[in-house]
Amino acid sequence: MKILAVSDEECAALWDSYVPGRLKDYDLIISCGDLKADYLTFLVTMGRCPVLYVHGNHDTSYNTYPPEGCDCIDDHVIVYNGLRILGLGGCLRYHPGDYQYTEKEMFRRIAKIDRKVRKLGGVDIIVTHAPPYGVGDADDPAHHGFQCFREMMELYKPKYLLHGHVHLRYGANQRERQYGDTKVVNVSERYVIEAPDNPYPEKHRGEIIWKTKHKD
Repeated sequence: MKILAVSDEECAALWDSYVPGRLKDYDLIISCGDLKADYLTFLVTMGRCPVLYVHGNHDTSYNTYPPEGCDCIDDHVIVYNGLRILGLGGCLRYHPGDYQYTEKEMFRRIAKIDRKVRKLGGVDIIVTHAPPYGVGDADDPAHHGFQCFREMMELYKPKYLLHGHVHLRYGANQRERQYGDTKVVNVSERYVIEAPDNPYPEKHRGEIIWKTKHKD
């Protein structure tokens, strides 16, 4: 299964300079936030595969104008083609605003979803907007990461944690980092993952994406 992850900056090759068929090889598209709603709507229309997203701290316009045909997975765990995917959008609070959370508030969000993660036997991909503390975050208050994300990776041991928020072209110079069993990826514009199809058929046969809206 080929997954396209996007975040923070619209990719011209996938929008303004799009060539028909450029998205045909992707089985799933994941947004880590801070992208125009029209962009995600375009991706789900042209890609003809599901688009899952979490909110970035600048996605307040989604409250009145959400991406059409896409699925928000904030505070949800879904299973798609056997892959267990958890979504936790937003960033560490640095001033008043939507989709900003204190460390304690983010910890509570994780605690609320823990029962479902355990019921599924774990999680394969965690989708966030902000990075974990000390693993790809920045020194300024607006781009600090969450300590509880490190604890979450230690507990669940996902294969990937995908995040945005820290733009590569603004000084972040490393896209991939390893934290224990987890590859932490700064998606920043776009990143491609090759994942096995239905890796747990005996556990999740018949389970489908939560609230799917993608086209046949």
